Amino acid sequence: MTKSKEKKTRKIVGTVVSDKMTKTRVVAVERLKKHPKYQTYYRVTSKFKAHDETNEYKAGDKVTIEETRPISKDKRWKITGKVS
Repeated sequence: MTKSKEKKTRKIVGTVVSDKMTKTRVVAVERLKKHPKYQTYYRVTSKFKAHDETNEYKAGDKVTIEETRPISKDKRWKITGKVS
């Protein structure tokens, strides 16, 4: 019996903050983190370099990125679509 193992890829929604590179966009993802001592929430921003084959997404666009195989030294994400 052969079982097909389907990998779940991570998908995140973020905002394009830089479109200066060719076929690459920098996407900022914001999340809330809880302070261990004071129990308050604060904002944490992570930046990911994502692949954009057609150079269609510009700075300020809200996009969905998906985890993929390593494309370059820093790129492990690709843009799958625009969030309206």
